Amino acid sequence: MTEIIDIEEFVKMKKPIPKKRRYRIRVDRQKYVTDKECLTGKEILILAGKEPYTRFQLNQRCKGSVSKIDYDEKVDFTQRGVERFMTLPLDQTEG
Repeated sequence: MTEIIDIEEFVKMKKPIPKKRRYRIRVDRQKYVTDKECLTGKEILILAGKEPYTRFQLNQRCKGSVSKIDYDEKVDFTQRGVERFMTLPLDQTEG
């Protein structure tokens, strides 16, 4: 059984994130496990059940600051400082 690395906890403890493991990431208030050390913004939204993903914006908290992640932008969980992710529903206007 492969060890699951909780990204947020490792960052808080200032421990380096090991490669080739399973990773637990936090999206909003929920945690999800992935076998990949790198996912795109789209894949993270789908993993979190945010479908259709185009109705959501993904933001990443990294090293204390928040930045927007594009749908095709890759996020490497082993990169130093990746803490967690937040989603923002995009409003649609009809008419």
